[in-house]
Amino acid sequence: MPGARPGSGQTALVTGASGGIGVDLAACFAKGGYDLILTARSETALQDVAVRLAREHAVTATPIAGDLADGAGAQRLADAVAARGLSVDVLVNNAGYGHAGAFTSSDRATQVGMVDLNVRALVELTHLYWDGMLKRKRGGVLNVASTAAFQPGPLMAVYYASKAFVLSFSEALWEEARGTGVKVSCLCPGPTVSGFRARAGTGRTKLAAAARSMPSMPVAEAGYRGFLDDQRVVVTGARNKLLARLAPVMPRRTVLRMVRALQSPR
Repeated sequence: MPGARPGSGQTALVTGASGGIGVDLAACFAKGGYDLILTARSETALQDVAVRLAREHAVTATPIAGDLADGAGAQRLADAVAARGLSVDVLVNNAGYGHAGAFTSSDRATQVGMVDLNVRALVELTHLYWDGMLKRKRGGVLNVASTAAFQPGPLMAVYYASKAFVLSFSEALWEEARGTGVKVSCLCPGPTVSGFRARAGTGRTKLAAAARSMPSMPVAEAGYRGFLDDQRVVVTGARNKLLARLAPVMPRRTVLRMVRALQSPR
C-alpha cells in the first residue's frame, strides 16, 4: 500500500529499552510503524518510554519490566508476552553491560553476570522466537554488539569476549537465514553517549579521553537502517570502521598491548 510504513502489522521486542541506544532503537522502530514490546529492569522508566513513543508514533507500546540476567528471565519475558496475546516479529537484543578493570577487580557475580546478560539471555530469546520468524518468512533479529567484538580486551576481558560471541553468532545466523525472508544484523558501535559508561566505569580510562563518543540516536538510526537492509554487520563511525578492519590483520601481541593501554586508568 502506498505510504505504508515498513513495520506496519509487525511487533518489535526491544531489550534494554529504558535508556541510551535501546530507547533510540525503539524510537526508530516505532517511527517505522512497528508496535513495540519494551523490556528493562526499571518499570517506571519503561512506562515513560512506552507512553511517549506510542503518542509520538501512533503505535502500541507494551512495557514489561524484568531482569534478563536472571537465569529464568528470558522465559518469564516470553511467557508475559504470550499472556498478553502478543507475538514477536523482530527481536532487538540490546540489553547488556560491561565492567572496566582487571578480571579480579570485581566480584564473580559481576563477571559472570555479563555472560548471563550479554550472551545467554541473547541466545535464549533468539531461540525462543527464531522458529516463528522462519515460519512467517519475515522479521528478524538485530543484535547490539560493540567494536570491542573485533579484538580481545585486556582490562575488560569478559565484556570484549561477550561481544565477540554476539558478532560471531549474528554472522552465523545471517547466513542460516539467507533466502528465508528473515533478516539478521549486528550493530557494533564504538564509544556512545549512554548510561553504559557510568555503569561500566569506562569514563575513567584513557580510551574515554582519546575517543569522542557518538550520540546514541545516530548509532540507533544506523542500526535500524542496517537491519532493514539485512546488512550483516553495521559499524558506526568512520574511525571505528577503520579500526575494525585493521584489528584482525595487526599482530595480536600489538593489538593486546594497544587495547590494554587504552583501557588503563587515566
